[in-house]
Amino acid sequence: LHGWRAAGRRALLATVVRTWGSSPRPVGSIMALCEDGSVVGSVSGGCIEDDLIDRHTRAYAQTGLATGVGEHRIPSGPPAFVKYGISADEAHRFGLPCGGRQKK
Repeated sequence: LHGWRAAGRRALLATVVRTWGSSPRPVGSIMALCEDGSVVGSVSGGCIEDDLIDRHTRAYAQTGLATGVGEHRIPSGPPAFVKYGISADEAHRFGLPCGGRQKK
């Protein structure tokens, strides 16, 4: 993340801020997404990372800010919270192996 920022690239940082019950990654786990599509770190082992990247890509594609395939326009802004594993169906959908919940 520091290298991306030092190079003038924007990046999005996802952090596990709370868990309930079992969770694939502990509080404090992080994932960084660079505007060039590079990803470092993990907040779940794969299933939630894919959804976070997809959510970001869809949100900015709708606003016309996406720059192209594999690239992401990442503006400054306030943090947002996303909860996973709230219901048994959602835990299954995202492949949360422990049946726990996470908030990022």
